[in-house]
This record gives sequence, structure tokens and C-alpha cells, in this order.
Amino acid sequence: MDADVAVASGATGAGGDSDTKAAAHAASGRAVRRRQQLATLLFIAPAIVFVAIFFAVPVVNNIIMSFQEFTTATFYTGEAPWVGLQNYIDVVLDPLFARLTWNTGIFTFASLTVTFFIGLGLALFFDKTFRLSGLLRSLLLLPWLLPLVISAAVWRRMMDEGSGIINQILRAIGLNGVPWLTSPDVALASVVIVNIWIGIPFVMVILYGGLQEIPREFYEAAALDGATGWRAFWFITWPLLRPVVVVVLTLGFIYTIRALDIVLALTGGGPANATQTYATEAYQLSFIGFDFGHGAALSNILIIVSLVVAGLQLRVGRRPNDLAG
Repeated sequence: MDADVAVASGATGAGGDSDTKAAAHAASGRAVRRRQQLATLLFIAPAIVFVAIFFAVPVVNNIIMSFQEFTTATFYTGEAPWVGLQNYIDVVLDPLFARLTWNTGIFTFASLTVTFFIGLGLALFFDKTFRLSGLLRSLLLLPWLLPLVISAAVWRRMMDEGSGIINQILRAIGLNGVPWLTSPDVALASVVIVNIWIGIPFVMVILYGGLQEIPREFYEAAALDGATGWRAFWFITWPLLRPVVVVVLTLGFIYTIRALDIVLALTGGGPANATQTYATEAYQLSFIGFDFGHGAALSNILIIVSLVVAGLQLRVGRRPNDLAG
């Protein structure tokens, strides 16, 4: 009897020691996780502070300003009367708003579509290894690496109606010169051409990186079944590249719809508002006309449109990216 009690007592003690060790181990694990979380927070804290100061605060101030009658007098008096949605109503009902919407839509859609297909074609071209491919890729990056103002200045000189190199070439082959930047019928197309030239390297580089991540074994296996060329592209390349395509289109849309410096440097929004977009008009309202309330309202409309379209693109891109077929 006493022996049984001793054995039971020993078993209980052993179990107690095991539970104590397990509890200590769990507490140690929690402490390690807390230290890791703290270290992670310390690493990202500078980024959070940067975003809060240089992004979140200006956006919040811009939203507040869009509901106020904020003019240059506000800087002296400190008074900005609250007008509610009146700034938004004024901007939308302005006869120029329809032209801004049309110009912004055409500029964004045409630039993004042509840039994407040319960039995709170049990415597929450079995906095949050949001599000097690295050098050619580097040269194609130049439009993207140059400051936009410099690129716009060069193109403005090239598109000059009287002495620009493009019109000189046209006249040399017996054609008439084109008023690239001075005709309301041509100016928007000219700005789109320049924007396409600037955006192609970005699309090409991102898509090229996506193509490099696709295992070559897929193409070899497909070739055994006779799937080469366009069939290989459609059933292998495109499904696996689709997540990268979504990122490219989303970023490209955001960059394009808010394009400001390239338009201002080429045409300034003219002639006759032919190249005026949401971004350029918001800039001119705020910093040329000093009507900060209406400028903030128009820029917020631009932000809303960007978020809605980008959200739709990301939603479409959430489908499974398994191989088609």
C-alpha cells in the first residue's frame, strides 16, 4: 500500500515537473515573439512616420480644404469658411469638367494600352537570349531614367512646328509639317506619344522580370505536346504572368492618370484646354488661380477615381493564376 502511494506520488511529481517545463517553454516562446514583434515595429517605424508626415497628413489636410473656401486671404486672416460640398458641386458643374473627363480618359487609356502592348512585346523579345541583349535593354531604360522635365523639353523641341526635327523629316520626304503642340486636334495625341515613350521601359522591365520567373520546364513539356508559339504564350506565359500584369496595369494607371509635369512641360494644358486633365486643372486652380478649395476638390475626385479603378483591377487579378485550359 505504501509502495503504491509512493509510486503515485512520484508519477504526480514527474507530471508536475513536465507541466512546469511546458509552461516555462511557452512563456519563453511568447517572450521571443514579443521581442520579434518589437524589433519588426522598430524597423518599420521610420517608414510609418515618413508616410504619416509626408502622405497621410497632406491628404487629410487636402480633404479638409476641399470643404472650405480656402484662398490666399486665408493665409493672412486664418479664416476658411466651411462650404460643405459646394466646391465639389462647382467643379462637377463647370462646363470644363466634361472636357477634363474626356481628355483624362483618352490620355490614360491610350497611353496605358499602347505602352502595355509595346512593353509586353519588348519583354517577350528580350526573354530570348541573344548577343547584346543586355546592352539593348540598358539603352531602352534611358527614357525612364531621364527626368521627365528633360524628356519633355527634348520632345517639345523635336515637335516644334517650324524648326523641329520631326517636321523637317516630314518636309524632306514631301509631306507637310504637323502642328504637334499648337493644334487642338493634334496636341493631345502628341502628349500621349511622349507619355508612351516614357512609360515603355517601366512596363518592359517589370514584365521581363515576371517572364524570367516562369520555369523553362513548362515550355519544354508543352513543346512535346506541340504547344509552341502563340499556344505556349496563351496557355503558359499569360496565365503565369497575369499577377505581374495586374501590378503593371494598376501602377501604370495610377502613374498615368496623375501625370502632371509631362503635360505642363509640353503644352501647359493648351491649346484651348485640348490637353487639360484632372491633374493639370487641379494644379492650375490651386497654384495659378490660388483657388485652393476647388483645386483640392478636383484633386480628391482624381484620387477617388484612381482608387476605384485600381481596386477593380486588383479585384480582377485575385483569380487563381493556375495554368489555363
